[in-house]
Amino acid sequence: MLTVDARGLVCPLPLVKAKIAMEPLTAGDSLLVLATDPEAEIDLAAWADDEGHAFRIRGSGEYELTKGG
Repeated sequence: MLTVDARGLVCPLPLVKAKIAMEPLTAGDSLLVLATDPEAEIDLAAWADDEGHAFRIRGSGEYELTKGG
């Protein structure tokens, strides 16, 4: 699983880094995003919903995005 380390970055950078990392993935592939910005959870979840990706909170500051088809 590919990991994006966005710890210490503020909005919108965690989302921007996640979007870039998701682009080359194929449907069903997952991305782990590490982020300390409290807005990251909200931004990532909303973006995933809009784009048809699955979003899951794995732990504090750990988010998993699975690319939709």
